[in-house]
Amino acid sequence: MLLWTVVLVLPGCSLRVLHLDLPEGRYPWHTDIVSTTFWVGEVFDAHAADGSQRISTYDSRWLYSYGGCDGRVVRGRCETERRSAADGYFPTRMTPRENPFYLDLPYDDVHDATGFGERDAVVPWAAEPGYAQHRGDSSFSYLKNRWVELRRGDRACFGQIEDAGPGVYADAAYVFGEHDERPRNTRYGGAGMDVSPALNACLGFRELDGDSDRVAWRFVDEADVPQGPWRLLVTTRQVR
Repeated sequence: MLLWTVVLVLPGCSLRVLHLDLPEGRYPWHTDIVSTTFWVGEVFDAHAADGSQRISTYDSRWLYSYGGCDGRVVRGRCETERRSAADGYFPTRMTPRENPFYLDLPYDDVHDATGFGERDAVVPWAAEPGYAQHRGDSSFSYLKNRWVELRRGDRACFGQIEDAGPGVYADAAYVFGEHDERPRNTRYGGAGMDVSPALNACLGFRELDGDSDRVAWRFVDEADVPQGPWRLLVTTRQVR
């Protein structure tokens, strides 16, 4: 078991320390990681190369593939929204064509030259069937659609990788390291991942769109993903 220590500071209260036992598995846990929230259709900086979620590093037509704005359109702008367990954390104003439980990690194994060049050496499943035959194939991602388990407090949720970021795109030491390395990214509160609105709500984030919530995460094989709302619509599309 991996012991995860969480320190909570509550208004008017003293420090509260929680010790959470995280079960061991095939892949190591990454603990106390800042997570921000992003969503398909978001444009937070139209002048930045990575400032729009209308596309992803793995899908040049992500907005179309997903089925539209993963939230609500207000005065022509795609905004996020609160999600409910009663609806399986699915969007309330559109019907997605792909899994609304998505996330990114700071490793682009297709378009980043370093990430692509070293992926066969660092990605744990690179030599496995379904991946080994795509060695040298830049139209196939080893990371897109892979499953990740995320935990916050007593909540456990699962999602699929559909983009790369934030801020850094070849952070192999953090993403694939076995010693709980810290993310290299220094932007957005030092975030080590972005999660979708569905994961934001499923994990019980305090902020709808902030950079103060923290999670523990690890890769998980699809066969080990339990039933839940994240299984209702699984994304299978590869790079486009």
